[in-house]
Amino acid sequence: MSNAMVHYEVRDAVAEILLDCPPVNAITETLMDRVLAFLEQASRDRGVKAVILGSAVPHRFCAGLHLSEMSTASFEKKWALVDKLYSGLLDAQLRLGKPSIAAVGGTARGGGMTLAISCDMLIASDTATFGYPEIDVGVTPAIHYTHLPRIIGRHRAFDLLFTGRSFGADEALRLGLVNAVVPESEVLNKARELAQVFRAKSPLVMQLGRKAFYKAMDIEYRKGVASAVEHFANVAGTADAIEGMTAFAERRKPVWPSNQPV
Repeated sequence: MSNAMVHYEVRDAVAEILLDCPPVNAITETLMDRVLAFLEQASRDRGVKAVILGSAVPHRFCAGLHLSEMSTASFEKKWALVDKLYSGLLDAQLRLGKPSIAAVGGTARGGGMTLAISCDMLIASDTATFGYPEIDVGVTPAIHYTHLPRIIGRHRAFDLLFTGRSFGADEALRLGLVNAVVPESEVLNKARELAQVFRAKSPLVMQLGRKAFYKAMDIEYRKGVASAVEHFANVAGTADAIEGMTAFAERRKPVWPSNQPV
């Protein structure tokens, strides 16, 4: 099954959800609706034992939110999109009931990091690059304030979140953000191989165990996600954020209104 933005196929009891919105799989509300719908479809299908989230666009996983659209969107539209990316995605993963694997064969930035890290495991290509560049366009990667310090530590998380720098797959592996790094041509096959390991397990035990795992990891995480939605939407409505996103769309450096003399 496929549409203009996302493909869905079940292969060997594994559902593959592949983003296909060239050139960079930028996240729009429509794309998020389709990803969430396919996660729900995989959840309902008792024949599906694992899910892979990847990309059909060469060298790109997901560049994050579609900033050109975000720069002109109403507050309500911004809220709706980020709510789906943060809360909707979390809820879909919680309800999934089977393991999910991100196959990152290229660039992952901003909201693309949110998509990838929502999965239970993450396989990266040796050419993959990662980053949280939101700060450079006047917004914040609010959801990652909730979980990233717990994964890699406070100071290393602050580095990535507030410098906005990009980093490669080897650093991501050292930091514990990815499970394995393989050649780009093998990233999807490696994810499929891992999915077959999960396929052999008891689906009931996997479902119950995964639910308990999520609960044990952080019972306050859901509250943090709700707070992140509000924070992002509020920041995205500021003059600096509008200038940052507009400057990005116009391919120029932003001139921050808050940096101008009163």
